[in-house]
Amino acid sequence: MKKNFKTIDGNTAATHVSYAYSEVAAIYPITPSSTMGELADEWAAQGKKNIFGQTVDVVEMQSEGGASGAVHGALSAGALTTTFTASQGLMLMLPNMHKIAGEMLPTVFLVSARSLACQALSIFGDHSDVMSARNTGFAMTCAGSVQEAQDLAIVAHLSTLRTRIPFLHFFDGFRTSNVIEKVDVVDYETLAGLFEPQYLDDFRKRSLNPERPTMKNGQENPDVYFQGRETINKFYQEAPALVQHYMNKVGKAIGRQYHLFDYFGAPDAEDVIIMMGSGAETAEETINYLNTRGSKLGLIKVRLYRPFDVEALKKALPKSVKRIAVLDRTKEPGSIGEPLYLDVVAALAGSGLKIIGGRYGLSSKDFTPAQVKAVYDHLAGKAFHSFTVGITDDVTHLSVPVGPVLDTELPGTVRCKFWGYGSDGTVGANKNSIKIIADNTDMYGQGYFQYDSKKSGGVTISHLRFGKQPIQSQYYLNTVDFIALHKPSYIGRLDILEGIREGGTFLINSNWNASEVFENLTADMQKTIIDKKIKVYTIDAYKIAGELGLGLRINTIMQACFFKLSGVLPEAEAIALIKKAIEKTYGRKGADVVKMNWAAVDHASDGLAAVPIPDKIGSKAAPMIQIVPDDASAFAKDVIDPVTRFKGDLLPVSKMPFDGVIPTATSCLEKRGIAVEVPAWIPENCIQCNQCSLVCPHAAIRPKQIAPADLKGAPATFKTIKSNSKNDRDLAYRLQVYVEDCVGCENCVEVCPSKVKALKMVPIEDARKAGENENLAFFEKAPYDVLDGNKRDSIKGSQLLRPLFEFSGACSGCGETPYIKLATQLFGDRMIIGNATGCSSIYGGTFPTSPYCQTAEGKGPAWGNSLFEDNAEYGFGMRLAVDANRKLLAASIEAVLAAGTTPALADALAKMKAAWKDTGGEAKAAAAAVRAALPGALKSADGANPHLAKIDELKDFLVEKSVWSFGGDGWAYDIGYGGLDHVLATNRNVNILVLDTEVYSNTGGQASKATPTGSVAKFAASGKKTTKKDLGRMAMTYGYVYVAAVAMGANMNQCIKAFQEAEAYNGPSIIIAYAPCINHGIDMKKTQAEEKLAVDTGYWILYRYNPLLALEGKNPLQLDSREPKLAYGDFLKNEVRYRTLTQQYPEIAKELFARAAEEAKRRYAVYKKMAE
Repeated sequence: MKKNFKTIDGNTAATHVSYAYSEVAAIYPITPSSTMGELADEWAAQGKKNIFGQTVDVVEMQSEGGASGAVHGALSAGALTTTFTASQGLMLMLPNMHKIAGEMLPTVFLVSARSLACQALSIFGDHSDVMSARNTGFAMTCAGSVQEAQDLAIVAHLSTLRTRIPFLHFFDGFRTSNVIEKVDVVDYETLAGLFEPQYLDDFRKRSLNPERPTMKNGQENPDVYFQGRETINKFYQEAPALVQHYMNKVGKAIGRQYHLFDYFGAPDAEDVIIMMGSGAETAEETINYLNTRGSKLGLIKVRLYRPFDVEALKKALPKSVKRIAVLDRTKEPGSIGEPLYLDVVAALAGSGLKIIGGRYGLSSKDFTPAQVKAVYDHLAGKAFHSFTVGITDDVTHLSVPVGPVLDTELPGTVRCKFWGYGSDGTVGANKNSIKIIADNTDMYGQGYFQYDSKKSGGVTISHLRFGKQPIQSQYYLNTVDFIALHKPSYIGRLDILEGIREGGTFLINSNWNASEVFENLTADMQKTIIDKKIKVYTIDAYKIAGELGLGLRINTIMQACFFKLSGVLPEAEAIALIKKAIEKTYGRKGADVVKMNWAAVDHASDGLAAVPIPDKIGSKAAPMIQIVPDDASAFAKDVIDPVTRFKGDLLPVSKMPFDGVIPTATSCLEKRGIAVEVPAWIPENCIQCNQCSLVCPHAAIRPKQIAPADLKGAPATFKTIKSNSKNDRDLAYRLQVYVEDCVGCENCVEVCPSKVKALKMVPIEDARKAGENENLAFFEKAPYDVLDGNKRDSIKGSQLLRPLFEFSGACSGCGETPYIKLATQLFGDRMIIGNATGCSSIYGGTFPTSPYCQTAEGKGPAWGNSLFEDNAEYGFGMRLAVDANRKLLAASIEAVLAAGTTPALADALAKMKAAWKDTGGEAKAAAAAVRAALPGALKSADGANPHLAKIDELKDFLVEKSVWSFGGDGWAYDIGYGGLDHVLATNRNVNILVLDTEVYSNTGGQASKATPTGSVAKFAASGKKTTKKDLGRMAMTYGYVYVAAVAMGANMNQCIKAFQEAEAYNGPSIIIAYAPCINHGIDMKKTQAEEKLAVDTGYWILYRYNPLLALEGKNPLQLDSREPKLAYGDFLKNEVRYRTLTQQYPEIAKELFARAAEEAKRRYAVYKKMAE
């Protein structure tokens, strides 16, 4: 049987089948399932045909609930329809899934199974979501590998039509959905041959059609509903046999046989694990290893979970079995066992077998051969139920001990690890490397990619395997032959050489000469290299990339070095294949980009040098970097330090917060030092405008006015100039760069308006040698908020305020974070923030550090993460709580004043009443006085006045809070719009900040209703055909909502004024902030310039709608944009998301761009007329 091998991931494998058998796909983005919708949309745009000779009609909906509703409708009207989802998205589909199953409508939902948000969100894989769908009536098939993701999808699609039962086909999120493996792809001719059109005909005949009118039952009463539910029994009873029938049929066609329950292992095994998903692949690899060494172990892989076939399970078990461990990749608090365990116990009731259940691998927690062995050891030993494996539970003591690393991989497997930096291209290059090797040799390949939770500037680890046989190792590399370090700043922070075998190879990108490399490694690294006889090579990839115009993208250079050193392919052949892959990957970005990357490959070999290794460790070595200072909190030492070093897997349960609450003001501990170059201040050129501070996405450059007394003891390198603000204290001015926190985006340099720039980029090492870290330590001792001569609401004055949002995990040059930072500078000491899931929740709230921080008095933003769809309601609830508490507090104050209290408290409470609606210095001073007087009053009353105790309880609400909902356009324009609209309509004092990137940035850049006409985005591969929703104008229709559209780089003063007015307005407000994004394909050091260009061309309009002006008889709308002075097309030419359309679909681009330009003209004309 001829094989059609391709190297793809699980999402691609499943979508390949789904596209073949579907006519309609209703989609919505959610990680890690978005890729499936993206592929379907891309294939449809390219004209790819399904087995019926048609392109699939792929439609993006506003939410997963909307997508499932569209699926339900399309199925009801007779079209084969699918969708792709995961996690919270699946939860939103549950209501419709019950309806679809209840109406016996055949479909296949593809799910890359993922954790549900509980104490925190996690985008990684387990079975929490699919197990919440097990009572919907959907049949459920589970795949454990990329190959199975395809093969069992075929079975599901064939079975659903025959059984009339809808199917949910799932596989592990990330571990299967995103892993790249070499698989046998079944061609569409074979898929068409397997299809049975008679069952499609039956499905169509049951659809709604006025030619044969019927009505779907709308409602049933108690007398008949029960009976109606029982009508479906026979279908579910017959389904398992029919699924097995299709497993057999597909098996004959493709040469791979599956069963409802597949047994692996010794025929006379006494100990058996039952499980499903990718972990079963690791378990199979492990028992193969252990059984060849004398063990007698068994494994059952569950392929069909619903309907659960009892007899098939019993038939699959060996007669010798005595003990069974059922492993679930989910947790159900309060249950006597997890779902698969409960099913197995019920199925084998009365068998006399010892059956225990355990949990493993939640949220893609690595499940290793050592853990598999630990489960078998436990089963043969203590065998208590409800155990966990892979963690240390030192609270309830349910975890089982795990032994040392067990190397079960097949002999001859080549294992390579690459330490990269998000956005440097390492992951993309490694994906290409796997495809190059697997697609051009008889070797199998596997690639899995590990990330921290920073955005484009985070740590990436690529785990690559190559071998002569299929690879089952679904876990991180334990033993490594080749390690490449692309970011030398990781030395001393991360365990770079962990697992490297004797005689292995280590490649490092650095600017050190070969003779200097060894002395710049830590002593532990040096010892490992000497003891294990590691071969070490170096290359200055940043220098080569810079010379070729590639910036920091060193991927192709390092990739070429890998092929040269690894010897997996002959060098000349490898280079030719790399260049071919480059053309395919970067072709849409233009010929120049392709040529630059080709040149990088050609230059790589010349720059590669062997590092001389001494016989013993010398006197010079790089230090281990101390991440957490000695005086840090226990949380910082016990949690932040190990997690930051990628050792979070070792944290015991006792170190984790039980409710997901963590301290703020901790991102300052990280000091990542990831920038290659950082800004250096040139005092003599500085005009003290503070624009650089305003636009800095990471709060890594800050000004202060410093009194002479506070300059005593300053380092010699601590330069200041005389403040040019009007003051009578002889204040000095200092602009400080936070070298270790800067990500090197250059926005500050670009925006500097001085005739001769007051900032220049220098190598980070030069800044360190210049004493900038010592300068910073002194700078931090000087007080913030020294405003003499400046107003808080000016550009300069606002930046003298301490930012309470700093050093986030946002991308370099992020367009969103300057707005958040500004809000915290203006209102942060009394902010409560509800944050929609998205980019801003990931860079703003990922465990264990927080970029939200505190004033010297310990005040600062209190932050919480809602779901994606309900953030406006979440923030609204916060407002209700504040109002309720302040109402009770006000009543208590009145009661205390009426009853009498100490003179000090009476005076303080009277002042507090007078300043009740104030939020400035008067209110804060009154609140401080109340706090100071309360202890004495409480002591004097001696419990006789309960209202005093209530004031003490609610004293944190003395000053009015500033309640905000933050989120992106995907939330505000699409999935959360209904809630947002309702909250605005309530006319309560809630502030909403929409960070408008015009795409779903966090899930990879899919289109939203904020995406303009003609923009290429995922889910809009051939350009978006519809206009952008005008969210602001819609909000204005209420008449009592403050609305502003801002773009900081276009008009900084207007932006600050909008924030001030919105927060001061005693009612609902919404600020829509234009935020350039890395997904736009722009130079991210020019983020602010891009915002200005957007306004100058009419692409974005600035305005403020203030209802208070209407009360004065004025027009509430103030148009802050002038007539566009540049052509609309000038903006489009500047961004890859538009240029791509011109390259790929020139005729479509011509039409859509002309339409978009007309829409912009009409939009400006409408606003101009409204503002007259």
